[in-house]
Amino acid sequence: MTKFIIEKDFWELFPDTQIGIVLAKGIDNTGESSTEVKDMLAKANQESGKFLQEPVFSENPVVSVWRQAYRKFKTKKGARSSIENLMKRVEKGKEVGSINPLVDIYNTMSLTYGLPAGGEDIDSFAGNLRLTQAQGGEKFIALGDEEPDNALAGEIAYLDDEGAVCRCWNWRDGQRTMLTENTKNAFLIIECVDASRTDELRQAIEKLAELTVAHLGGRAEVAIMTKENPELSLD
Repeated sequence: MTKFIIEKDFWELFPDTQIGIVLAKGIDNTGESSTEVKDMLAKANQESGKFLQEPVFSENPVVSVWRQAYRKFKTKKGARSSIENLMKRVEKGKEVGSINPLVDIYNTMSLTYGLPAGGEDIDSFAGNLRLTQAQGGEKFIALGDEEPDNALAGEIAYLDDEGAVCRCWNWRDGQRTMLTENTKNAFLIIECVDASRTDELRQAIEKLAELTVAHLGGRAEVAIMTKENPELSLD
């Protein structure tokens, strides 16, 4: 049985975090996104400016809460949360564009709710997937890179038996486990470190599951993981 396990050392740093998971099975991610999906992403781009009301970018809560979180563990210099990276594009007027249907759907949810979202191909995992502190040296080649950029000791990362799946919590995904047109079974995730936004997290993760099935078929299971519920079967 393959599992997703959030380990004790993570909860020691972030006891109030909630992480929403969608297990999307039997989906069809081939081809480019439909007009409807592209329109949803475009609308989310336009409306995400609501999260940037403060004149200083870093003082917007959607950014500052993750800056504070990243100070609690070792990170590569310049690493920022995925939601900050999306918001920076929005601030600069650079639209988050279409990549593939499933990525477009989770980016739509990320922009709509102002929460980090991501996804991996379940069938590419080597053993259990773990959210934990890296020992250092776990193998990793980021999307778009050609050379390894391995994990640092003490950084929070998603790891499996072959190396890092996503570095610096939600900074960058790796090539080995990325979502592609061949993905049939996907692990989708939305993360929340702000205890005041847990209702929004549930809305976001349920909507992510709904949209995935509506546009890509298959079936979806939803879970919210907490310190009291740190393991999930991926089978």
